[in-house]
Amino acid sequence: MPEIFNSSTPTVNFSRQRFETAWFWRVLPAGMRRRWWLFRVFDLIARYWPVFANRNGLLVVRMDGIGDMVLFRQALDLHADIFGVRNSDIIVLGCKSWASVADELFKNYRLIIIDEHAFARQPFYRFKISLMVRRLNVETAICDSYFRRAMMADSLVWVSAANTNIVSLPFINEPTRTEFTYYLSQVDMIIDTGPYPTHEIIRHCNFLSALSKKPLLPIAPSVSWEEELNSFPINSPYIVLSPGSNEYGRRWPYENYTTVAKNLHDRGYSIVIVGGQDEHIETPPEQLDSSNGVTDLAGKTRLPELIKILKHAAATVSNDTGPAHLSIALGTPTVVILGGGHFGSFFPYPDTIALDHVRFIYKKMPCYHCFWRCHKRASKFEVFPCISAVNEERVTDSVLELIQ
Repeated sequence: MPEIFNSSTPTVNFSRQRFETAWFWRVLPAGMRRRWWLFRVFDLIARYWPVFANRNGLLVVRMDGIGDMVLFRQALDLHADIFGVRNSDIIVLGCKSWASVADELFKNYRLIIIDEHAFARQPFYRFKISLMVRRLNVETAICDSYFRRAMMADSLVWVSAANTNIVSLPFINEPTRTEFTYYLSQVDMIIDTGPYPTHEIIRHCNFLSALSKKPLLPIAPSVSWEEELNSFPINSPYIVLSPGSNEYGRRWPYENYTTVAKNLHDRGYSIVIVGGQDEHIETPPEQLDSSNGVTDLAGKTRLPELIKILKHAAATVSNDTGPAHLSIALGTPTVVILGGGHFGSFFPYPDTIALDHVRFIYKKMPCYHCFWRCHKRASKFEVFPCISAVNEERVTDSVLELIQ
């Protein structure tokens, strides 16, 4: 049985008996069972692949998005002292979504980037990656992500076959309980980083505090980016709007962004719109364009260029997305428009981290913490009511307050 370490925060409701009944495959649906067995065959081969070398190093599994990476980055710098290794002995296993900035943000660490989507769907790619992870032959493997997928993050820890495996207690619901039951039964230590909705920054702190056996203070997100902004087609000062999201419901209505943009443009600021290729925005008839001081770069910039744009902006207005975390970490005045799906887990930041250059704007509702399973909208393409309820004037005033 693995040791379940309870941090200073209250424990989540998790039954130890679940670990003692590992015949979980019997209750899996037929389709999931077939996929699980197919993946497990390759995972088993990789885990028990013979490697004749001395074990060395620490494997840190980070199968998460850009925003999660930003929240974790400062905590990584504490790992060397806590685990008694050099930075060069720490291997960060990261995601393709932030590969283009990884070398700059993870200097002095060994870095391996994988395509997380291919790993979750393609058996032979999964086997290739799992075999590579096994051949690293690390001494210790860890994963402290709270919201994670067992067949991705936990399986990578497992196939490493490290001498010591340490993970945090994840968020577990009924659909994910059977998979987590197996993987959590295989590790050496499970650290309870706190009940939902403990913020991710606090979770990283609790995880490392448990390992170091002394209380550590949470660290505000911060990233350094030295490259300058060259050949940018907009005169300063400019304000960045990030109106997209991979979840339609979290997109504050584009008409509201239009109003905010016009208010800021009337005060002498140029407007730059950013977003990803897959963050399609339904533009209203009265669209923002170059005729009223707007440069639309949505889908036209890579992540390094986005970071430079955010760094040199007078301010950023963003939905609950990765660019919001990046903007905050770069020190840019940032206004974040929030809903209540998992309020407090990622946004807003905890009170223990005082950031004067950030404003979190939201409208509290009784249905907060719905995990974005909203029953108040007719289709998944509608905006969540808690998002649409955010007032345009509050957003504009918050931007001006930060700038002034």
